[in-house]
Amino acid sequence: MKNLELGQIENMLEKQGYIGSGSIAMSIFLAMQLEKPLLIEGPAGVGKTEIAKVMAKALETNLIRLQCYEGLDSTHALYEWNYQHQLLFLKMQESRGEDVKKLEETIFSDRFLLKRPVLQAISQEKRPVLLIDEIDRADEEFESFLLEVLSDWQVTIPEVGTIKASQKPQIILTGNRTRELSEALRRRCLYLWIDYPDFEKELAIVKTKVPEIDANLGEHICRFMTELRQLKLEKTPGISETIDWARALATMHLTHLDKKVVEDTLGVVLKDWQDMRHTQDALSELLEKTGVTSRIG
Repeated sequence: MKNLELGQIENMLEKQGYIGSGSIAMSIFLAMQLEKPLLIEGPAGVGKTEIAKVMAKALETNLIRLQCYEGLDSTHALYEWNYQHQLLFLKMQESRGEDVKKLEETIFSDRFLLKRPVLQAISQEKRPVLLIDEIDRADEEFESFLLEVLSDWQVTIPEVGTIKASQKPQIILTGNRTRELSEALRRRCLYLWIDYPDFEKELAIVKTKVPEIDANLGEHICRFMTELRQLKLEKTPGISETIDWARALATMHLTHLDKKVVEDTLGVVLKDWQDMRHTQDALSELLEKTGVTSRIG
């Protein structure tokens, strides 16, 4: 994985249908060369998580995902014992008069160990891609714990001993900036910011992901999304919403946008009622800027 050239990274992304940029390919290349985590921040729905998925698929390795959330602790990231199976095993062995010490060694073995994402990543024979998704949603305590694990890439399990990674995982961390991450975490990572795409890039993405779409409709959708993102919305739609909308309209075999179509399908793009109302109030102006005023009627 480390020996891939920059050009190979660019081809890898292109073959997987990821329309990126030179900075994205360069960031991935450097993260692999330096064996450092890559922290990717940006608005929701702009393709941060997709980078890890594309990397794992293109490199033919496992993608292991740790979805972060408030209250996430080390147990859910590292390991826990399968207590139910341990108790069931002990009950089955009771009548056989097995030696207590031997039983302890058995129940605290790999057989009864539930490996969570970080331990899974450490235990892989082939270097995996470890996606730590939305790290900013986890608590600062978990972030501190993660720093400790990532620095040594080993985990100590009291009943088993220390498990050290034979292959250091390629780490991708994503964040939506719901809170500020610590300087300690940022210093340990390479950094990449992904913003909303411009019109040309978004149109290229739509053509790649929805090849059956009418060319005129694809342009209207992308121009409308560009203008829509200029409004002050609670939840600005990302590329994923654009693709969903393009797929929805393509199934109806449309060739252009009009006011009624937009009104009837706005729920594919917007997920907040205030945003819906705000957009409906500004719809005529948005369509005019999109260049489809002649379609309104």
